[in-house]
Amino acid sequence: MRNVVAACSVAILLGGASTAALAQSAPPPRTSAAPVTTAPVPTAPVPTATAPAPAAPPADVPADPFMADPATVDPGFVTDGLADAPPEPRDRYEKLNRGIWGFNQLVDRIILKPVSTGYRTVIPRVARRGITRVFSNLGEPWSFVNNLLQAKPKRALNNLKRFVVNTTIGVGGLADHATKIGIAARPEDFGQTLAVWGVKSSAYVVLPLFGPSTVRDGVGTGVAFVADPYQIALNQSNLSVWTKRGVAALSLVNARAGLTESGADGFLQASLDPYAAARSAFRQRRAAAIANQETAPAVETDATNSNAASPMTGITAPGAGPIPDAPSATGSDTAPAPSDIPDNGNVPGAPAVPMTPDAGARNPI
Repeated sequence: MRNVVAACSVAILLGGASTAALAQSAPPPRTSAAPVTTAPVPTAPVPTATAPAPAAPPADVPADPFMADPATVDPGFVTDGLADAPPEPRDRYEKLNRGIWGFNQLVDRIILKPVSTGYRTVIPRVARRGITRVFSNLGEPWSFVNNLLQAKPKRALNNLKRFVVNTTIGVGGLADHATKIGIAARPEDFGQTLAVWGVKSSAYVVLPLFGPSTVRDGVGTGVAFVADPYQIALNQSNLSVWTKRGVAALSLVNARAGLTESGADGFLQASLDPYAAARSAFRQRRAAAIANQETAPAVETDATNSNAASPMTGITAPGAGPIPDAPSATGSDTAPAPSDIPDNGNVPGAPAVPMTPDAGARNPI
């Protein structure tokens, strides 16, 4: 009995000890954690780079005339902020014009150029220069009339003084004393007069045997046939028909010889498209003539002394290009190099190609 009680006591003690051990080894009960709040971190504003606005020009400073107005510039012609040059006016009748150009060149190659070559071979250079001056002097009255019609009395007075001086002291124009004493040439024609009056140039055309022109200049040519004082005097003179035709032929051949001496033949031959080169030269030359952009060349040239009306066309005659007093060192009578030819308002760097039907020198073909 005593042993049973002892065993029960031991068992009770062992059970309580194990219960205490389990209680100590159990994890503590979970408790809900309080929410953690963080204060917002202040951030400094990031500066943004902005281009400064262009400063407005002062009120008293005029606008740059060479700056294009963005509102008026065609976006199709703007590249890298620069406006391209305006295209050349359209050649409305190009197909027909090229056909007439080819015909004119054929006539020139078969007739005019061989005859003018013989003319240059037979007639001395000094004599050709005198003939050029005579035809130039005969064109002064028509220039006088047109300058008056354009309300340019000072230029008209120049024409009158040149005609009087060269007709008297210059023996009918063989010598150009007017230029030597400072009376510069001021050539004008009725095509230029129409332009001053506001008539637009209209379409570019090539006239048979007359060469490049426009509708406006063609009208001017027709008026010159009946109103040019030189043409009127020639028609009403007592000269025989053959004499009049001879004068007309001389004017035409002398004009063609002037073209050769100006270097125009070489200029057209060196062009990839002679028709387009002649058209561009004509337009530039006419624009310069209408704007009265005369220059005083250092040497006498046909361009400044050949504005006489052609008896054959009623228009201005011979070609442009220097005619020196003496032949070159080699003794040849060939045309000078293009770099030695004054530009006279044509394509930059190219010899003058006189192909206006009403002003200055003109290619008869």
